[in-house]
Amino acid sequence: MTLRAVLVGAGAMGTEWLDAVAASPDVELAAVVDLDGAAASRAAGGRVPWATELAAVAGSADFVIDATVPAAHFEVTASALRLGLPVLGEKPLTATLPQALHLAALSELTGTLFAVSQSRRFELGLAGFKKQIAGLGAVGSLTTSFYRGPRFGGFREMMEHPLLLDMAIHAFDMARYLLDDEPVRVFCDAYNPPWSWYAGDAAASAVFRFASGARYSYTASWCSTGFDTSWNGDWQAHTAAGTAAWDGDLAGPASTLLETISASLAVFVAALRTGQRPATRVHRNVLSLAMVLCAVESASSGLPVLVDDTLLTAHVAAIASAPADVAEVLRGWPSVRAALLETG
Repeated sequence: MTLRAVLVGAGAMGTEWLDAVAASPDVELAAVVDLDGAAASRAAGGRVPWATELAAVAGSADFVIDATVPAAHFEVTASALRLGLPVLGEKPLTATLPQALHLAALSELTGTLFAVSQSRRFELGLAGFKKQIAGLGAVGSLTTSFYRGPRFGGFREMMEHPLLLDMAIHAFDMARYLLDDEPVRVFCDAYNPPWSWYAGDAAASAVFRFASGARYSYTASWCSTGFDTSWNGDWQAHTAAGTAAWDGDLAGPASTLLETISASLAVFVAALRTGQRPATRVHRNVLSLAMVLCAVESASSGLPVLVDDTLLTAHVAAIASAPADVAEVLRGWPSVRAALLETG
């Protein structure tokens, strides 16, 4: 049986998801939702119903694809989970860590799957690079160099931390995947070169310590000129037995956005059908978001940041702001990290 998906968000990313649904043998479009009724109507194209609120079409759906702007992710996902609808959402999971913990607890409370489409995990060369690394043994250091100079215009050029908040999560999530490990500490220096066309810090250097003792270094700029890495960056993994390297496109032409989000959709559908938990389910993905927000915290303070300290602060804030049923789940966690790793 095909599964019926409601697409929430009829903007540019929503269009990409419409293509992925159309290409899937396992999913059919049930409805389109957007606060802008005209946009929802255009995306629906007369083929399926459209609405300005999810509740109006929830009965026709098996799950929700949340392709809204980042600021709307929390409300859309919380509403869907309360309606008993699994959610496949875009990155970032939410704007804040308290919101992310709230949604993790709500997913537990409702018994409803929420996963984030970290589609870069499905790049063609990434699995091969991971296999290379595994053949060399324990990793001492993993590095990413990312240098590009896109001129997006719009909101990115006005953000305080455009590189860290809008781009770095791809590399950070890939680092967790490659190391099969979780971050414990970060020091980050973010800055804006004098020629930058961004208002905020468009360059950064961050060093993470992982639980195994491995170091992960991220050196990047979004206002680089004269030489571009791939959109995945250049990677090296250093071990006692040698070094593995990946230029981000090593397996041939880089995966297209349609290919990677289609793979993400297929994994999510398989999880719904089999009950297997996908690698980017909400509990685990909180730690990718935490890497981003802890790097921003370190860049702002000029000091190293312990991930567990930030998670603890977010946990307290989440309990204080959550409704009683979600707060009760959050209070029952033995620790934030334990809940994210055990439940996740």
